[in-house]
Amino acid sequence: MYNFYSTVKGNPAYRQLSCGEALVSIFTCPLDSKFADLWSHHNYVLYVMEGRKVWHTPHGSYDLQKGSCVFVRKGASIVEQFNETEFCFVLFFLPDAFICDVLKSKPGEKIRPAGKLDPVIPIHNSTAAEAYFLSLMPYFRPSYQPDPLLLELKFRELVLLIAENPANEQLLSWFCSLMNEPQIVLQRVMEDNFCFNLKLEDYARLSARSLSAFKRDFVSLFNTTPGKWLMDKRLYHARHLLTSQAKTVAEAAFESGFENPSHFSRVFKQKFGSSPVNVRDVQVI
Repeated sequence: MYNFYSTVKGNPAYRQLSCGEALVSIFTCPLDSKFADLWSHHNYVLYVMEGRKVWHTPHGSYDLQKGSCVFVRKGASIVEQFNETEFCFVLFFLPDAFICDVLKSKPGEKIRPAGKLDPVIPIHNSTAAEAYFLSLMPYFRPSYQPDPLLLELKFRELVLLIAENPANEQLLSWFCSLMNEPQIVLQRVMEDNFCFNLKLEDYARLSARSLSAFKRDFVSLFNTTPGKWLMDKRLYHARHLLTSQAKTVAEAAFESGFENPSHFSRVFKQKFGSSPVNVRDVQVI
């Protein structure tokens, strides 16, 4: 599983513009395989100009085609590629801190409960939003180096365009959680991403914490250690896949964050007293 932000930022083949950790790029390079496992410690906005890709998450699949505009919350996804047509999308990485800084300058913003939030949130594609994306194209001329202050204003404009549109209520609720409920953000990061094969250091980075602060805050929130919590969540999720969706042992292991099926079978039996094969066969019968 590779870090999407680091991959784009570290590849000079992608024309990109950055303002601190915020980054915008026109992404046209195809993935190496039909499916790609990726994660990002920064949120990102995708505006599809051509082609099609599907973002798969534990909450569902999101088919993105020409004209689609979505906000992908920081975390992990499996991206499905289609090679029938060329693809191109404008890609913005927006750190939590940048979003919060922009919204603090927006007067009269009220705290809103986030409620249920999907990892991929549609952005209402208004006339103003379409004009905004088109206005970025001159910035990508090879010979043009925009003033850093002007570039920062363009990033801030994107956040404000999203926030001012009532149709983006769900996304604005998430923005308010970032500003006012850091523990809720940590909880959502873990609940949304436990079934991906990420390291503790990756989860810490997703929660915008050092590893030691992540462990400390995690114990305070969940009353257990990250390692034990992850193991239990993955095992119960795997058992659900075996008993309710008739997944194979290998599928259940992979879709629950286990890299090694043999290790998965061993810890599964230790937890439930029966092997995953036996649990699945009982349900099939």
